[in-house]
Amino acid sequence: MKHPRPYFLPWFFDSRGVSLPIWSTLGPEHPDKLPPVRPIRYARIGGALYLVIIVAGIVGPLLTRDQLIVPDDADATAHNIAASSGLWRLGIAVDVVMQLCDVPVMLILFLLLSPVNKNVALLALLFNIVQTATLVANQLTLVAAQLLSADQPALTDAAIEAYSYGEALGLVFFGFTLLSVGYLIRHPCYLPWILGLLVQIAGGSYVVSSFLLLVAPDLANIAFLIPSFVAELSLALWLLVKGVDASKWELRVRSTLAT
Repeated sequence: MKHPRPYFLPWFFDSRGVSLPIWSTLGPEHPDKLPPVRPIRYARIGGALYLVIIVAGIVGPLLTRDQLIVPDDADATAHNIAASSGLWRLGIAVDVVMQLCDVPVMLILFLLLSPVNKNVALLALLFNIVQTATLVANQLTLVAAQLLSADQPALTDAAIEAYSYGEALGLVFFGFTLLSVGYLIRHPCYLPWILGLLVQIAGGSYVVSSFLLLVAPDLANIAFLIPSFVAELSLALWLLVKGVDASKWELRVRSTLAT
């Protein structure tokens, strides 16, 4: 009796600890057909959401909290936050939208890249989950800054400083996410090799920049993140405009199913 052809979906571990794909069967009457998974659609949705993340991550702070924070003046910063609490809360909301978008992007990248190496794809997914969870929890420091702003400017300043360190901590994990994703992009033939290299350079930039901010703040410089911006924007636009080569993706899936 022939086994039915399974869907290509994420992987899991059974009760014995064996790594298995999560399969939904097409039924024995269609043994040779791949499921109607549309990698181009997934890629374009992922690219669009990634662009939202990039725009929100850059424009959001510039138009909200950066308008209220006065460098080296805790009193003025606390006064500005208290006087414009709505703008401060809007900045927090923009961050939350960015992190909400990150969740489907994680899943889409996992679906697209796990045919290359499911273990590395899972590693990238786990790094990304830790990153997003850290950044979501870090929003509480901004909430604390607003709650403290009226009467305790020194504590407000400390909360804002803590936010910058919390962000760096989360981005260390994001750097390792990109190192893993870049590795996966470089190996299949359905995405450009150079794109994977750029993403890995971006991952290294995040790791170096974030560790410097944590252990040697005087050496940290936003210039370290320029390669990250170029790589992430390139990846988002490629996924949105070009997607992936569906025929080569399906060929990779077939070879995965055959092993």
